[in-house]
Amino acid sequence: MIYAFDTYYYEDHANTVCIAFEDWTSENEADIFTEKTEVSSGYESGAFYKRELPCILSLLNTIELKKGDIIIVDGYVTLNNDNKIGLGGYLYEALNRKYAIIGIAKNEFASPDSQRRNVLRGESKTPLFLTAKGADVDEILPKVEQMYGSYRIPALLKKLDQLSRA
Repeated sequence: MIYAFDTYYYEDHANTVCIAFEDWTSENEADIFTEKTEVSSGYESGAFYKRELPCILSLLNTIELKKGDIIIVDGYVTLNNDNKIGLGGYLYEALNRKYAIIGIAKNEFASPDSQRRNVLRGESKTPLFLTAKGADVDEILPKVEQMYGSYRIPALLKKLDQLSRA
């Protein structure tokens, strides 16, 4: 199973949503999980994970992960060639490196990262930015290209974003 997570922040709480789907090419989700939590910390430049990681871990407590499951985060797993990690890297460590964590980011991070790949989908000339831990990023790239939907952002990830804002 593939579990994709996104969190949207309101003034007094965070809304975290997870869409579960069977395969990279799935057209529809198998399940949707949601949770509203208090925001544990304010936004801190360069430390986004401090705000979002507790939300994802809290929602993950309601999901029974199995060996081979994959987790997608809206953001980065690795940030640069000096082993600096992003939200997905911290999630990978928090889960004791048991599950592949895939980061699919919409905005480019400035530092060079030999593990980051650009993914062009549909007719878009603007890439998505792919990073991973626990999986080979070059093996994941064609899978993200093949995700259902003909636009830059795969249909299930677009739905996830919309649900987190609802």
